[in-house]
Amino acid sequence: MKRLSLASLALALLSSPAIAAPAPVSELVKAVNIPFDQFTLPNGLRVIVHTDRKAPVVAVSVWYHVGSKDEPKGKTGFAHLFEHLMFNGSENAKDDFFKPMQQIGATDLNGTTSADRTNYFETVPTGALALTLFLEADRMGQLLGGLNQEKLDIQRGVVQNEKRQGDNEPFGLVDYTVHTTLFPKGHPYHHSTIGSMGDLNGASLEDVKNWFRAKYGPDNAVLVLAGDIDLAAAKTMVSKYFGPIPRGPAIIRVKAPVPTLAAPISKVLKDKIPYTKLTRQWAVEGVNGADSTALQVAVDVLGGLNASRLDNALVRGDKSAVAVTAGVQNLEQVGILTISVNVKPGQDVAAVDKRLDAILADYLKTGPNADEVRRVATRAISHIVSGYESVGGFGGKAVGLAEGLIYSGDAGRYKTEMADLAAVTPATALAAARKWMRRPVFKLRVEPGERDTSPAARAITGDQVGENPTMPATAKPEPAKANASPAVKWPEVGALSALQFPKIERATLSNGIPVYFARRAAVPVVRVSVSFDAGYTADPKGGLGTHALTMNLLDEGTTTRNSQAIAEENERLGATISASGGIDRSGVGLHVLAPNLGASLSLMADIIRNPAFEAKEVERLRGQQLAGLSAQLSDPSEIARYVLPGILFGKDYPYGMPGGGSGTPASLKAITRDAVIKFHHDWIRPDTAQIFVVGDTSMAALTPLLEASFGSWKAPSTPKPIKSFTAAIPAATPKVYLIDFPGAPQSVIRGGMVLGASGRDDILALRQANDVLGGAFISRLNTDIRETKHWSYGVGTAISASEQRLYFLMAAPVQADKTGPALTALLDGTKSFLGTNGVNPEELDRTTSGSIRELPGSFETSDTVLGAMQKIIWLERPDNYYETIADRYRSMTASQLDAAARAAIDPAKLSFVVVGDAKTVKPQLDATGLTVEIRPTPPAH
Repeated sequence: MKRLSLASLALALLSSPAIAAPAPVSELVKAVNIPFDQFTLPNGLRVIVHTDRKAPVVAVSVWYHVGSKDEPKGKTGFAHLFEHLMFNGSENAKDDFFKPMQQIGATDLNGTTSADRTNYFETVPTGALALTLFLEADRMGQLLGGLNQEKLDIQRGVVQNEKRQGDNEPFGLVDYTVHTTLFPKGHPYHHSTIGSMGDLNGASLEDVKNWFRAKYGPDNAVLVLAGDIDLAAAKTMVSKYFGPIPRGPAIIRVKAPVPTLAAPISKVLKDKIPYTKLTRQWAVEGVNGADSTALQVAVDVLGGLNASRLDNALVRGDKSAVAVTAGVQNLEQVGILTISVNVKPGQDVAAVDKRLDAILADYLKTGPNADEVRRVATRAISHIVSGYESVGGFGGKAVGLAEGLIYSGDAGRYKTEMADLAAVTPATALAAARKWMRRPVFKLRVEPGERDTSPAARAITGDQVGENPTMPATAKPEPAKANASPAVKWPEVGALSALQFPKIERATLSNGIPVYFARRAAVPVVRVSVSFDAGYTADPKGGLGTHALTMNLLDEGTTTRNSQAIAEENERLGATISASGGIDRSGVGLHVLAPNLGASLSLMADIIRNPAFEAKEVERLRGQQLAGLSAQLSDPSEIARYVLPGILFGKDYPYGMPGGGSGTPASLKAITRDAVIKFHHDWIRPDTAQIFVVGDTSMAALTPLLEASFGSWKAPSTPKPIKSFTAAIPAATPKVYLIDFPGAPQSVIRGGMVLGASGRDDILALRQANDVLGGAFISRLNTDIRETKHWSYGVGTAISASEQRLYFLMAAPVQADKTGPALTALLDGTKSFLGTNGVNPEELDRTTSGSIRELPGSFETSDTVLGAMQKIIWLERPDNYYETIADRYRSMTASQLDAAARAAIDPAKLSFVVVGDAKTVKPQLDATGLTVEIRPTPPAH
């Protein structure tokens, strides 16, 4: 019998509106296929080619088989440092790699480093593929011709600020302790990928050049091309650009056996956190281990599912925890199995710790059941298929193919992994869990308190006492070497295809709910969003946080299903149903494999229409929301985000409520069950609803399913509520509001001003001007503060996406000793841009050309199409809006961008929130000439 493809299986199942059971896991696994070709150049470069013609784009992904585990003693952080350096120019392309990439319209552009590999990726228009391959080959073969001391010092500083930014977050120091405890000194996985401040400071130019010479040859790399490309064209271009690069030295792979602790270890850390976190951890085998898949399934049953054993016992059960997680971080040669419990504030931590041990012991006796194993497999395969909707990026098809070849020597490893998932049984999962989790455990407790700043503690983080925060450049900058031969001519960008946005089809259910549908059939997934004109601006004045609590409660029980039943049904279907809301809109989203759409819509409708809002669930979710708010107000970046809206909009305008709509501790404690029921009755109703669907189905198949689920939903007799935006917004004043965060190695600067425009206004030119000022990686402000001064891991500006009043935002996490100078640089750069130093011809060409060329790649996935479709409807744009803006970009002039920016943004009206160590930063801020007002941290309890 001929086996159906997954797409045809979806349509066959969707032909009937009644779907009684989820599609079998085995059928889902069999149908997933990524056909590819493979070849190897004489220099050892392995190349994978996958053809996908759904969009005129190609994902280019270069993976080097080198990571932090390959770093010798005294050279920690080198792999990650090189990830940065390889974006800073090579012999024949000395400018920042992001410049030509923005100009050609690259999307999904980034690089990452792990313990095992370093990768670089971008998705580019087909006509720009030759240029992209030329640039990737140049930084593989001729990087050193563009590397000098100045670039090294700049990127060293950027990396150190990336480390400070991570360390500054709640629980930011935990990973250091985990690695140094689980892996003995000298083990390749003993140190963190970010590295040691001392080793980074000590890196000489010759050190890093030798590191590159030893590790970054073509024979230690994999190149994946996925998208609008075929094997013949790939062979021609790859041979031309990568073929001349010579092999590197022979690579000796490090050996990293899985260690076992000699005896159980318990440690306690203190941090500026709102609750205690308990963890259990073991070093386990890596991705190719015989037990790897079965162990992952066993651990997911324990704490990875929404209805996991730990969640049912500690969160839904005795409510002693606000969150639990469990999973295995699979690295190449080892893995880290982690179980964590966030203890609810006020609970007896020792009792919860004892209860956790008892649950683990019982689980290792009885193991998972068949339903739990099937739910894990279905959910995992659903996530894999969803990721494969993209050809590149962080989780697309190029990633799956490259990982398989790098780690397992098999680009088709993804198929084996899914088959292994489908084959796991309760017995094999239990055997794997017993084998690995009955070994000595590392117990870590992280509890509220002041961080340990002793020399021993700082040594673990690689931040020794007495070190300079950033090593100054002591050597005279070495200019990049000039070419001995004439400059190499870059390939021309070829013909580029225009965007063809999917047709928006419309229908109306019998009760008047409008339906908007766009077909995307690249992978068999469907996304649905049932949206409501609410958002957290619909919160009652005396009940901030009501919207968030209501939306969080929707999937925690209906009149026919409790929260556990909902979670289990979701997992059986491989569906993700989530309720959320932004500033203007509320919604319930569904992501599901197409064969299970009908059953998932029935569950979704029950969640939206029939929430029970049981008193015990209201109290449980209130506790979780309070804990989440406490966590938010323990993070410097989140504190700034929470406080700024009230400063910009004042207390009366709806946008002035605390950022994110999370409420305040006092308001959350005062919300009653009746208030939640009233909010749902008033705002979550069919006459404020719109249904948006994108994916692998048809309107003919979809409409009966939606009608069956939502068509009988009747609106209440009360009139629809109306949000008021008539309150006055206070006049802007240039001022700095300083919130003290003692000991912070970084300060968070967040500022902005309210603009005169609304979301429905035409501000395309303003958004392009913002791209030049601070919206793009190579913008004026980021280039100055990150790439030139290296005071930050990254700064940026943005124009909000709100529907009513728009606002201009600045965000800059900066090292503490440069807080004042960084704020001055932000203001000076903005004033210069808005004054006589406006958009130059190169910036105009880069931003407009890039915006045109990135359009086809910007709508590759159903998620991005759905978001764009919603904006078209909500902002009352024509259906072909995104197809028409290319011509508008082409017609823009520098003077138009300058005029738009100067009319909208006034540096004299910018207000700032700074969260940092007041004793360090207050004198710096005083020196800026701005008024500085110290404010307390918002209360977290």
